[in-house]
Amino acid sequence: METDLKADTKTNMKANIKTDMKTDTKTNIKADIKTDMKTDINNATISIRLMQDNSEIIPYDTPGFPIYIRSGWLSMYTNMRSLCHWHEDIEFIRIHNGSMCYWINGKTILLKEGDCLFVNTRQMHYGYSWQDKDCDFTCIILHPTLLSMNQMIRTEFVNPLLNNSALEYLHFRAECETAESIRNCLDRILSLKKERLPAYELQIAGVMCLLFGELYRMLWENLKSGTPKDHPDIAIRQNMIFYIYEHYPEKIGLSDISRAGNVCRNKCCQIFSKYIHQSPIDFLNRYRLEVSRNLLGSKDLSIIQIAQACGFNHSSYYSKLFYRTYHCTPTEYRKNGREMGKVE
Repeated sequence: METDLKADTKTNMKANIKTDMKTDTKTNIKADIKTDMKTDINNATISIRLMQDNSEIIPYDTPGFPIYIRSGWLSMYTNMRSLCHWHEDIEFIRIHNGSMCYWINGKTILLKEGDCLFVNTRQMHYGYSWQDKDCDFTCIILHPTLLSMNQMIRTEFVNPLLNNSALEYLHFRAECETAESIRNCLDRILSLKKERLPAYELQIAGVMCLLFGELYRMLWENLKSGTPKDHPDIAIRQNMIFYIYEHYPEKIGLSDISRAGNVCRNKCCQIFSKYIHQSPIDFLNRYRLEVSRNLLGSKDLSIIQIAQACGFNHSSYYSKLFYRTYHCTPTEYRKNGREMGKVE
């Protein structure tokens, strides 16, 4: 999921590609893109960096201080929809104006004005527009190490929440009493980030500890009891999605994707349909298009080079899919910017 929102999924992408690369250096282009991509199109930014286990690397605001704080509009995302992803970090969403849908491990939550959402670590998730309407929201993402400076605190309070496989998310509706407390904490963190007074990072860490303490007290009784094991589909779909994230520049198909999840092609399609609401190939092509859309912000690569680097063997097919998704050709998008890439 703006005045200064830089997506998700999400994200500062800059193609690490030399200007003198030719079309026949397709392999080198792919390798660079896969490792680290950063670009900027009229301040609309999506970044994709993967760790060794293919989880997303969050572009923290300050080196050494693992927190990412942004506030803005959902329209900064292509089609007002972020890519499906996961990360080791904890995520908070606070809705200021409008509504948006949030998909978490196959469950869809409608977030309305005043609502807050907590997404636990390592959950597959993404946000998208509700009824094609825009939404003003704050997104705060932090790594658990920010809350784990003391071993006792980590063992007694942090790990029981993060390691609870049954705790995928918490939805705080605007009208409930707890939501007000959560909103106040998130708003305070955003305010501290904007003011940037001396030692504001220390104050943010303190507010986040207060917020996490609220969550722990609310869930204390449940945390004392055992939790169920993860559903096997979670690991399967993660493996298949990670395979797409890592191998999208290559010539891959349904058999390759299903093999990554160690399931048959039919089961692969069923999982994507149930949890992602897309076919595996549609998801693959959507991801390729999203990457290509951001690469179009660079003048160093031709349309053909971008198509090939993103896994499209034929530029005509790439242009056809691009037009179908963004209602303009890649050339038009490059010339006129992101305004032409909005979906009606």
